[in-house]
Formats: sequence, C-alpha cells, structure tokens
Amino acid sequence: MKDFAGKIAFITGGGSGAGFGQAKVFAEAGCKIVIADIRQDHLDQAKAYFRDKKAQVHTIKLDITDRKAYAAAADEVEKVFGSPPQLLFNTAGVNTFGPTEASTFEDYDWVIGVDLGGVINGMVTFVPRMIKAGKGGHITTVASWGGLMGQPGCAPYSAAKAAVINLMESYYIALKQYGIGVSVVCPTGIISNIGESTYTRPKHLENTGYNVNDKTIEFMRYHYSFGIEPVDLARVIKKGIEDGILYIVPMPDAEKALRANFERVIDYTTLEGMKRQDEIEKKRREERQKTTPKNIQGAAEAGWGKARPDITWVKPR
Repeated sequence: MKDFAGKIAFITGGGSGAGFGQAKVFAEAGCKIVIADIRQDHLDQAKAYFRDKKAQVHTIKLDITDRKAYAAAADEVEKVFGSPPQLLFNTAGVNTFGPTEASTFEDYDWVIGVDLGGVINGMVTFVPRMIKAGKGGHITTVASWGGLMGQPGCAPYSAAKAAVINLMESYYIALKQYGIGVSVVCPTGIISNIGESTYTRPKHLENTGYNVNDKTIEFMRYHYSFGIEPVDLARVIKKGIEDGILYIVPMPDAEKALRANFERVIDYTTLEGMKRQDEIEKKRREERQKTTPKNIQGAAEAGWGKARPDITWVKPR
C-alpha cells in the first residue's frame, strides 16, 4: 500500500504509546482514524490532541478481550465512516514481570488473553469484513523481540507474542489473494504506558505470583522511557507497509541480531550447541554485571521482576 489518503485506520491501544504514535503518523498521511482504547483518560488525551487538527478522528472505548464489544466497535466504524477499515493496527498490549516459576493461572489468563486473545478477536472480527468490502488493505500487529525467544522474567508475555508472530505469518500467506497485506512488528522496547498495565487488569484475574506495587510500576515507567519513540516507530511501520514487509524489526543491525537468534535455536538441537549457548549466556551475564544498562538500574531496589513476597520457594537469579 502506497497511498493512505482517505483510508480508514482502526488502532487498538491508540490512546497512548505506540498506538497514539500510529494515530499521529497515519492521520498526517491522510487516514481517517479510529482510536480504540480501554482507558477513557487516554481517549480524552487523544481527543484533546486532535481537536485542533484537520484529521478525521473517532474514538471508541474498547476492551479487546470482549468479543461482543469488538463486534459493536466494528459496526460503529462502518456507521461513522461508511466502510470497514482498510488499515487494522493490533497494538494494544499488557505486560507484567516476574519469575516464570511463580506465574499463576491468572497471570497467563490476563496477559495471553489480551496480547494473543485480543489480536485474535481483532482478526476474526475485521478480516471477513475487510474481504467482503473488497478494498484490500493492510493489517499490522505489534509483537515483540521477546516473542522470538524464551524470557524467564515475562513468560506469559513472550509466549503470547511468539504465538502472535506465528499467527501473523499464517494470515500473511492466507490474505495475499484478497489484496490484504500483513506485517508483524518486533521492537525491543517502546516508550509507552505498558508499565501501567496493572491498572486495567480485571479484578477476577488480579491474583499474581509477581511482586507488583507502586515502586515496580514507577520503575517500569523509567525502564520503558529508553525505548523507541512511538512516532519514530510508526514511521518505520508506515515504510514497512509501503514495502509490503512481513517482519518489521526496528533495531540497528536487525539482520545480524536475527541470525544470532536463529543460530541459538539451531544450537539448542545438539549437545555441543547447548554447551556453546551456555558459554555465550555466561559471557553475557558477566558483561551485564560490568556494564548494567541504564534502563535496568534500580530494578533490585524497586523489587521489579521478583516473586510475590509470600512466595518463598523461588530461588533468586
């Protein structure tokens, strides 16, 4: 897709962070924007930003895990703009950090329910409508670099993002014949409010095995302040859509990093390779101890990434 003028773009999580960056960039490109977000305060902030702009922007409060609400949102888009979207951005996501072995059923149900289930809901809701409309289009889903490997500090998140990456490749192959492109974005970090995810965690899923409190939330704000700027990421995504790229990896030396990652997978198939990876990981730990990145300084003091205090059987790393 090269021409965005007049296209309808539906953006989940569009009230802040990566989604809001997409709203800004694609509004500038001439799109009619639908911002869907679970937080009313973020919707209000987005409305305030676009109030004096010339862009056509409509906002919808939406919990992407609610399928009936998603269908109603899709109906609302057609009522307001006369058509299903030609651009779908599955951007909303949540995360929480703690030892894999301390994870509860609720940790998995919440994170996977939003980060994978919410994407599935978006695809099942909109893909048939987009096909029937016959206007082609493009679907972009924000996954994560963490979806390409196991992460012992955020297993539910990495599992969900791994599934999303695989799912998007399936849709990429399936939707070619309809003139609908698909991209999946794998950033290492985005300046966003994902550290405040716990504010939208449903009460019936609040039982967590992780240490989550005001200090850890504040640390997360600091941690994510070192990511890519949302508008910069949106511009990278726009170029990826224009070029029809499936895997959008916004990082320096992306090819080199990807090759190293898949060499790790190959290594894990042999005893010799497993030993090699153990040595590589040992060297990485030693290097991290010498030069702790700024964005993880203060993690220990905040208790970030730890098990809930009453879980005493988890060994410290």
